[in-house]
Amino acid sequence: MVLVKNPSPARGENAKKDSKKRSRASRGNSPADQATSRGNSSGKSNNSGVKVVTKSSLQQSRGSETGSIERLVDGDKRVIATKHLLPENNINVVVRVRPLSRKEIKAGDDMAVQFPGDGQIYCEGFPSSVEKKGKLFSYNVVFEPTATQEDILQFSGVKKLIEMAVEGFSCTAFCYGQTGSGKTHTLTGPPEMFERMNPYSEQHGLVFRSFVYLFKLLQERQECNFVLKASFLEIYNEKVIDLLNPGTSRKPLMVRWSKKIRGFFVENLFTVECEELDDLLAVLEEGMRNRKVGSHNMNDHSSRSHSILTVSITSEQQMDNSVFISKQGKINFVDLAGSEMTKKTQSEGKTLEEANNINKSLMVLGIIIKKLQPQSTMQINH
Repeated sequence: MVLVKNPSPARGENAKKDSKKRSRASRGNSPADQATSRGNSSGKSNNSGVKVVTKSSLQQSRGSETGSIERLVDGDKRVIATKHLLPENNINVVVRVRPLSRKEIKAGDDMAVQFPGDGQIYCEGFPSSVEKKGKLFSYNVVFEPTATQEDILQFSGVKKLIEMAVEGFSCTAFCYGQTGSGKTHTLTGPPEMFERMNPYSEQHGLVFRSFVYLFKLLQERQECNFVLKASFLEIYNEKVIDLLNPGTSRKPLMVRWSKKIRGFFVENLFTVECEELDDLLAVLEEGMRNRKVGSHNMNDHSSRSHSILTVSITSEQQMDNSVFISKQGKINFVDLAGSEMTKKTQSEGKTLEEANNINKSLMVLGIIIKKLQPQSTMQINH
């Protein structure tokens, strides 16, 4: 999961509530302009920028849980996550490792990674693969399989993004990974969550919990007037579909460029003004019910599209001298469809077409992210 926060937009100060005179938010600098290495770890470095370590050096480093997060699990104190102490940056990368599935346990599979601590994951090499030596990867936070949905909210940094969005920043949290790795589960919860909504379920994902935290913040800011608007779309087979107003034909929407906002927008995208928490939850519930889901050999509930849920937050505060200060922020929750190997998923027909489009769009996204990186960090794998 990647957390992105853009620089704060310009604030407008007006003597009157005149929307025509309010200053327009600046685009700011690309978050990639300040990208840094995901930490340093002992071991030999290869050309890809990833550290190669031996098993003996890994065992020596075990127990060094700098920045570890612990919680009582069944009466025992267990580490649920570790943090890598990096300088604050515009981009944070967080990894969550899910437990083995029933199918994997039945097949006798073992956990493919180890957790040496300090925000690191160790992947053992396989004799049959090209990379026979193990590798050590560093991230801002690593969540182990015992981590709960609430742990993700509390320690991933998403709460900080919500606070920044209220202050007028543009923030994004997006999940990516292989199909069946738990992206949608982390963001929105298990598939049956929206068949019968239970507000007290412990399985609610990051989006539900973020909405609850957002309204808690707004209730504490009685001196400001807030207006929240939400939209929910999916990109299915390279077409943009409105999840709040899909229609019977699921007619695709056009993506346009706006000189006024100096950015892209989706034409005729349905936007809902949300005065209460229930309004935001209704947006989430409706969108999830309309999203494209399929099944294949690696995932019984596979997302067949990329989805983007956006909450725009406009605040206005009157100062003592009758000057109004307005801020416009937003937070995006992006759930990318998982990359697929058709040899393993055994996809055919429509599912195969969907997989090809998913892999193609993920490849293009990877190229774009790489192009945005400064030349000095081109060898760093995030």
